[in-house]
Amino acid sequence: MAIYDPKSRKAEEFINDEEIKATLKYAEENKNNFELIDALLEKARPKKTSDGWSCAGLTHREASVLLACDDKEKVNKIYEIAEEIKHAFYGNRIVIFAPLYLSNYCVNGCVYCPYHAKNKTIPRKKLTQEEIRNEVIALQDMGHKRLAIETGEDPVNCPLEYVLESINTIYSVHHKNGDIRRVNVNIAATTVENYRRLKEAGIGTYILFQETYHKESYEALHPTGPKSNYAYHTEAHDRAMEGGIDDVGLGVLFGLELYKYEFAGLLMHAEHLEAVFGVGPHTISVPRLKRADDINPDDFDNGIDDDTFAKITACIRLAVPYTGIIISTRETESVRGKLLNLGVSQISGGSRTSVGGYAGYSSDERPHDTEQFDVSDQRSLDDVVHWLMQNGHIPSFCTACYRLGRTGDRFMSLCKSGQISNCCLPNALMTLSEFLEDYASEETRALGHKIVDNEINNIPNEKVRGIARDQVDYIRNYNENSPKGEDGRRKRVEV
Repeated sequence: MAIYDPKSRKAEEFINDEEIKATLKYAEENKNNFELIDALLEKARPKKTSDGWSCAGLTHREASVLLACDDKEKVNKIYEIAEEIKHAFYGNRIVIFAPLYLSNYCVNGCVYCPYHAKNKTIPRKKLTQEEIRNEVIALQDMGHKRLAIETGEDPVNCPLEYVLESINTIYSVHHKNGDIRRVNVNIAATTVENYRRLKEAGIGTYILFQETYHKESYEALHPTGPKSNYAYHTEAHDRAMEGGIDDVGLGVLFGLELYKYEFAGLLMHAEHLEAVFGVGPHTISVPRLKRADDINPDDFDNGIDDDTFAKITACIRLAVPYTGIIISTRETESVRGKLLNLGVSQISGGSRTSVGGYAGYSSDERPHDTEQFDVSDQRSLDDVVHWLMQNGHIPSFCTACYRLGRTGDRFMSLCKSGQISNCCLPNALMTLSEFLEDYASEETRALGHKIVDNEINNIPNEKVRGIARDQVDYIRNYNENSPKGEDGRRKRVEV
């Protein structure tokens, strides 16, 4: 029998079934132990220090106690502290990205995904490099700067060479004032050498969802194909970090297995990365199973309601205070709005989950024939940006940390000290200003100017505050006689 060891490199030891079961038993036994719960809440609360903020986080066992607690007063306290933590380390900034689906060819048999190999009703499509270029232009015309590329797993139709070529194409497109400045990659588990090649291609975060940490369920849900290998899939983030990728993203697909089991497994995975590599996940995604081509969520027994989903998200924030938490357009506007106040720091906007879903379509049109899942929040990017600002958030298109080497443990050290606000806030305001001048509607631009003018006063460092003010003025007043960058376009300043 496998023994639990967070420092082990074996999947069944760092995600240990017996430890998860013991954790859930402990959580159930202590869910009304209010003395313990109050102590855990106090431990999780961010503490002000001389140079920023400090936050202890929670272990998977401690956080599972909070997740099991149903006392309304305590749950509200969890929500309150989750919001405190998010503001202590990320402020009111919300990073925005979009998915770009390159191919839906897939050899796996995942029973919850419409791309599974046996699905004969969904059209199979793979974008050419010219089609990718057109997709990128469409995304740049919306205002996007950060993409997450998605593919099915098919070594013949979608080999790594195709992905690498596609990344190069994406970075090569400079349309008007547009650029894609960070490409995150969500592709199948691969080898250390292939992760090195992805690193050399200039990717940002490598994202891979576990789907479920319950080994027996995993094998039942993935009956055929390379993804059926539980250990190889679960150990992929280790190989990615061995290959030099600093930032990795975790996630489970809530609805496939009992949520308390998944929650504990997810946090154990984060603890494992911290124990082995000295840095935890850069992001954690919280997708829920949604309807798709031949997939009916009602066929699965472990769906979770909105309140449970909110509590899961808040408890993740308490347990892993420094990680970015991502919620996509799988969720409705109202659900996303609630979770933004419970620790979420990144969202997608104006998203299409079909292969070739952007070029040639207006903001009100979308193809459905190759969608991986139904998009619940179908608003345009401009609408999402306006909504965020109306609700007190700062939409950020910043990707500076990636280019300036603030990744992995270097990013986390800045985040943990609270000094990241001297970087992220000015960069958020400068990139928001780019969006406002280049892509926003008049109504969004007017609101954005007020937000930027007010928030710029909150930049702690006086010198950085001055740089940000100068750059915002430059962006707003840019014309053909303004100073240009080396590429002959508007100059970009990052701090």
